[in-house]
Amino acid sequence: MDSREQVEPRVVWAVVESGIGPLLLAASRDGLVNVVFHATDAVRDKAAERLASRLGTEPVEAPGSPLLAEAIRQVKAYFAGERRDFALPLDWSLISGFNREVLRELASGVPYGQVVGYGDLAGRVGQPGAAQAVGMAMGANPLPVVVPCHRVVESGGGIGGFGGGLETKRRLLALEGVLPEPLF
Repeated sequence: MDSREQVEPRVVWAVVESGIGPLLLAASRDGLVNVVFHATDAVRDKAAERLASRLGTEPVEAPGSPLLAEAIRQVKAYFAGERRDFALPLDWSLISGFNREVLRELASGVPYGQVVGYGDLAGRVGQPGAAQAVGMAMGANPLPVVVPCHRVVESGGGIGGFGGGLETKRRLLALEGVLPEPLF
C-alpha cells in the first residue's frame, strides 16, 4: 500500500443537491466514475455496494475529498446556470466497448443546448442501424449529466427514455433551453 492510499481512499463519494434532487458523485484517482440520480439513503447504499462490487474497493463517503472537489464545484455551477460543459477527468472503467464509444462521442460531440437522435448518434460511431443499441448505452451511462445522455432524443420528436425518469430529463433539457420550463 502506498502512502497516497493511506491518506486518500481509492474511491470516494458525496451527495450534492441539484436542481433535479440529490446526486451521488463518486470519484477514483482517475476521475469522476459515477453519478447517481435520486440519491436517497437506500439509493446511496445500493450505489456504494455496486461500486464496491464493480471496482473491487469499498467506496468511502468523503465530501471534502480533493478527488471530488472540482466535480462538486462544476456540478453546482451547471445547475446554477453558470456552466455549460464539464471539464473533468473521467474514469471510464464502469463501461466498455460500444457503450463507451457511444458515450465518448456524446460527451465530445453534442454540446449544451443541443440534442441528437438515437439513430444519428449511432451513425456518428459508424453503426447507422444501431439506434436501439445507443438507447441501451444511454441506459448504461455511469456518468449521467456530465456525459449528457439527456440530450439524446427520438428522431420523431419524442423525448425518449431516461434512467433518471422523464421528468428529470425534461428538467435538464429545460435548464439547457431545449424545452420550455414547466409552468408548475
